[in-house]
Amino acid sequence: MTLPSPSTTEALLAELAREPDGISLPRLCKRLGLRMSVLMRELAWLGEASIGGQPGAGLVRVERRGERSFAVLTGRGRSAPEDDGTELPP
Repeated sequence: MTLPSPSTTEALLAELAREPDGISLPRLCKRLGLRMSVLMRELAWLGEASIGGQPGAGLVRVERRGERSFAVLTGRGRSAPEDDGTELPP
């Protein structure tokens, strides 16, 4: 699996920081200029689930609200990386 690029990760985290209540996945794709498959892969790397035995970064989560999915920063995501020294995934 290919790791996300740092610029995509930074752009995603910046967009989520602007939306404290989260943002729908289609709208996030449009703002970032990404295909849904790319966004989902990025969210997986930054999420809480482990991938290939590696713990997730725990910076974001995807929530279902009715028929729609929203990306939201976690508490850890709101404070990382500048506040607590958390490193972004490579």
